[in-house]
Amino acid sequence: MPPEVVTPQQIASTHALIRDHVRHTPVLRADMRDFGGTPLPVDLKLELLQHSGSFKARGAFANLLTRSVPAAGVVAASGGNHGAAVAYAARQLGIAATIFVPSVSSPAKIELIRSYGAALVVGGDRYADALAASEIHTAESGAMPVHAYDQPETLLGQGTLGKEIDEDLPQITTLLVAVGGGGLIGGITCWFTDRIKIVAVESDGAPTLFEALKAGRPVDAPAGGIAADSLAPKRIGELVFPLAQKYLQPPVLVTDDDIRRAQQALWDGMRIVAEPGGAAAFAALLSGRYVPQPGERVCALICGGNTTAVKFG
Repeated sequence: MPPEVVTPQQIASTHALIRDHVRHTPVLRADMRDFGGTPLPVDLKLELLQHSGSFKARGAFANLLTRSVPAAGVVAASGGNHGAAVAYAARQLGIAATIFVPSVSSPAKIELIRSYGAALVVGGDRYADALAASEIHTAESGAMPVHAYDQPETLLGQGTLGKEIDEDLPQITTLLVAVGGGGLIGGITCWFTDRIKIVAVESDGAPTLFEALKAGRPVDAPAGGIAADSLAPKRIGELVFPLAQKYLQPPVLVTDDDIRRAQQALWDGMRIVAEPGGAAAFAALLSGRYVPQPGERVCALICGGNTTAVKFG
């Protein structure tokens, strides 16, 4: 299925199918002064409050509810969040799931996957290693693979978040979105196309989209940084790349320190506990690496909260 087939109409149909399985997450109206910045109104879409702690639940349910799942169940490779989402969706629907994650996956995400009852395999250093292992398992078991980002159904599911933002914030002109493999920004872009400005934000330790746009095709990029378990898939998705070429500018790159400061600011200012990848879009604003023009109405997507950054005692 080429990316142009992922239409707003299909996203709307997918939303109707999964809406009873996912949360309509809230929007928080804030000002950058709340976070120690300069005066600037900003809307925060709190998708970290989604089931399984990230936006990934949307794509997981879209896959499991629109595809024919074999008796062997489903298999997914993940830095953590996608695996947790597939494990959660599979549990809710009574489907067996096997999840492969690399050693870089955070303890919070590994424990979350286990808590949902999926079979879990931890091995390799990065997402690409987990993906390779999952492909071997798929060939041997006959389980249905659920790709984290390079799958039409995944784009359709993540596109429902764009639909929701559109309904909640019809006045926004600019949406900041973190990018790893690109499923999230791809689905959202399929919903909005060119109706608003969508700003891609990447960790400078894993600039998958930045390097692809520079090369004119998806290419291998570094896969490091503080957000490596969510924003470092090695290369951007094949389905997403033509959308990025058509609709997106080169990504804003943020550093590990930018992301850490954003996490701390979200906690100090609003008691929002965001994981590194979840705070990346906001980090572009807080750091000044993205500076809105006069008249822009900005929303930053806080897309994940699976972290042990806050300890309770």
